[in-house]
Amino acid sequence: MKYIIRNSTIRLFTFLIAVCLAIGSSAQNTDKDNKLMNDSKEAKADFIKTDELMKNLFKNAYAYVIFPNVGKGGFGIGGATGNGILFQQGAVVGKAKMTQVSIGFQWGGQMYREVIFFENKEALDRFKENRLEFSAQASAVAATAGASANVKYAEGVMIFTQVKGGLMYEASIGGQKFKYTAF
Repeated sequence: MKYIIRNSTIRLFTFLIAVCLAIGSSAQNTDKDNKLMNDSKEAKADFIKTDELMKNLFKNAYAYVIFPNVGKGGFGIGGATGNGILFQQGAVVGKAKMTQVSIGFQWGGQMYREVIFFENKEALDRFKENRLEFSAQASAVAATAGASANVKYAEGVMIFTQVKGGLMYEASIGGQKFKYTAF
């Protein structure tokens, strides 16, 4: 009986990691880049539809990066990955890859969106130079109606997430790391 449970658990964990890797594979060609740009613009519209006040954040931010499709899964040890587009003063300037590793109580899989707003050039430069990482202390705000009303920048960045689907039970710690590539 123990062998069957362990074998099933290992298969589930392997499947979840494979899904995350498949979702987060780097965009290699123009068609994938165009799809990523379109998905990012759709995600922006959904963030604004959920919270109208976010329109001002998009308008007034020095820059922002949108990760429209982040896949996350875990069973004890978890991971997440996704690709995104960086916008500076409304123009597309590059793409980014986000990876996350976490450990602790967690089980399941989830798809979500993430947007990171940059308050100034210094914060954006940290991101472009691949020096921006979020630890367990960084907090993302769930994008809901009115959620952006009282949110403030912390060290030049502000993070929002929006669940797209799936179910994830989690009480874990981990961090996100980013890799930026200019167009």
